[in-house]
Amino acid sequence: MSMDEILQVFAEESKELLEKMEDSLLQLEADPGNDDLVNELFRAVHTIKGSSGIFGFDNVVEFTHLVESVMGRIRDHEIDSTNTLLTLLLESRDHISSLVDLALNDNAELDAATVETGQSLIEQLNQYLSSDPVPEHHQPPQTGETDTAQILDDGSSVENKYWHISLRFGKDVLRNGMEPLSFIRYLETVGDIANLMTLDDNLPDIKDMDAESCYLGFEIDLYSEADKKEIESVFEFVQDDCVIHILPPHSLVSSYIELIEDLPEENYRIGEILVNSGALTDRELDEILDEQKKQQGDNDDVADSKPQPFGEVAVQQGVIEEPVVAAAVSKQQQVKEQKEQENQLVRVSAAKLEELINLVGELVISGANTHLLARQSGDSQLTDSTETLSGLVENIRDTALSLRMVQIGTTFNRFRRVVREVSRELGKEIDLVISGGDTELDKTVVDKIGDPLMHLIRNSIDHGIESPHDRQTAGKPVNGMVHLNAYHDSGSIVIEILDDGRGLSKEKILAKALEKQLINENQSLTDGEIYRLIFEPGFSTADQVSNLSGRGVGMDVVRRNIDALRGQVDIESNPGKGSKISIRLPLTLAIIDGFLVQVRNSSYVIPLDLVDECVEYDEVANESYQDSQHINLRGEILPYVRLGDVFNPKNSVVGDNGEKKTRENIVVARYAGQKAGLVVDELLGEHQTVIKPLGTVFQNVKGLSGATILGSGEVAMIVDVPRLVTQVSDTGYKLGNTYLNSEKTCH
Repeated sequence: MSMDEILQVFAEESKELLEKMEDSLLQLEADPGNDDLVNELFRAVHTIKGSSGIFGFDNVVEFTHLVESVMGRIRDHEIDSTNTLLTLLLESRDHISSLVDLALNDNAELDAATVETGQSLIEQLNQYLSSDPVPEHHQPPQTGETDTAQILDDGSSVENKYWHISLRFGKDVLRNGMEPLSFIRYLETVGDIANLMTLDDNLPDIKDMDAESCYLGFEIDLYSEADKKEIESVFEFVQDDCVIHILPPHSLVSSYIELIEDLPEENYRIGEILVNSGALTDRELDEILDEQKKQQGDNDDVADSKPQPFGEVAVQQGVIEEPVVAAAVSKQQQVKEQKEQENQLVRVSAAKLEELINLVGELVISGANTHLLARQSGDSQLTDSTETLSGLVENIRDTALSLRMVQIGTTFNRFRRVVREVSRELGKEIDLVISGGDTELDKTVVDKIGDPLMHLIRNSIDHGIESPHDRQTAGKPVNGMVHLNAYHDSGSIVIEILDDGRGLSKEKILAKALEKQLINENQSLTDGEIYRLIFEPGFSTADQVSNLSGRGVGMDVVRRNIDALRGQVDIESNPGKGSKISIRLPLTLAIIDGFLVQVRNSSYVIPLDLVDECVEYDEVANESYQDSQHINLRGEILPYVRLGDVFNPKNSVVGDNGEKKTRENIVVARYAGQKAGLVVDELLGEHQTVIKPLGTVFQNVKGLSGATILGSGEVAMIVDVPRLVTQVSDTGYKLGNTYLNSEKTCH
């Protein structure tokens, strides 16, 4: 692994650890006595410190060591995790992030603002250490002390308190940009080196030596109260280039058992478990294995003979206690069971995944072309073969798309801190409730929906939630609530932002819309249409301009961003009770299952997840509804629209004598609980649809959400079903009128 690749790993892991740190701090605020959260925080900071030390990022190491010391006092219950301290640690987390970014930027010099922020944080952190300063590390026992041995429960003594680290660097460690001594120097930040022996047994003759190769090894005795994982993390970036054995100090039998139960290693052999827990040394392990081999040799002539079990031999030799062996056997069985159920995870570059999706899209188009040619050839065997191939391509498509699906919970958790800090800035007490965090959608959608959600949440906190005094006056709890929720519905994902605030004032919205001439006085609007006016550019009903909102900038950007994702946003509000903003988004922006239809000489694709059923127009047409563009579908009055009239009204489907030129079908589409009929000329069946974005020429065309390439090479437009269904269901469709409030149509 090259230095650039190692730095990239460091950057990614640091980002993940900092996100985990922020999330743990916010959870700790709600649950101050949770020791598990404190331990997670400590490990995250310690890992960042250790990794930074490997690369010589001294600024990061010095500051994180101070933060780690404060967290150590929280962990040891010497100080309480008050809101003031947690706020300081959140600010420290942000400063660590800035230091890491500067360090990765060729170790750039700190600017004046960063230095000033750091000094202020250091002074505040030191206040939590001043009463009982935490030393850099604990001093080891002095030479001549008599208590260097622990006493077991049975009264017998064991060896000293030092960790023993056996370190053998690989030949290529220098070539890979690593300096062996830097690891040993950094090891002193987690403890004190009591003894260090340099091994040169691998040194070749002078004539055979290579100046760029490393031949040295080290045997190190370390006094430290860190655990094995923390010591091992010192060598994290060189583990592939060396052999490391870390033997912990002996302790009480109960401590051995606890270590065995907590072992993260995936070792199946009892001997390996015991060595990793520190209950055995490598030498003791070898002696036990030699004894087993000797017993096997002595019993070769005896039928059905077997050597004594490993644990029995170890107990007989007096190097380990029986309860420890029993714990190791139990751990062995537990690890075996977990191994069978464990999923293997591989970190994949987002760019490579995007390239894979693009290639799969081209494969889908090419497969459709092959299948079309096979049908045209009339060769039944070839047609069957291409159908089998199409099924395999579909499976590959689904698997590739599933790789890009991620849970939205990670995005939701980012807003915990936003709600915390914005509510404090406004003097409000607001709780953030999250549900549906395990709902999955395309990573591309997740990345792009973060900013719109951020603005909507801040807007709910500022405009929606009342002040504590106003809430008390209205008989509400002092603490307001913002609820983030996500769920799947009809091939879409729905994200809801709910609050229990004052709700939206229709009167204020209408007055502001009239003032800005967005509507006229005689215009009749539904509640939904009134609420959607807040997404118009420059629209705001705020009485005062604040740092957060009130300038009318942002909500129109929210709508544009959601439109760019082929989504739709709706608002419901109950004055005095609160509001709900619902965002509907497609699960993926790459490949979908579509339903191909023909309208005159053009092909269109309707997303299959939104298709409810298909019926012949003549079977459901009711003359009494002709003027209002409705049909009677099994007793249900269903509004409909002819796609031909939407996209090419000049070429009417009705002839000069009033008769239809072709037999028509109705595709019944369902979206967000609403249904509408789309009248087409011909139903062509299901079609794997690779979504291609529309160019700037079509940016003002409404009713289309993209395009795709058919197997014949023809371009088919993808119908924007959500917009059509919503428009037809809300206001109906009148033949001859311009579609969607005088917006452009596609000719």
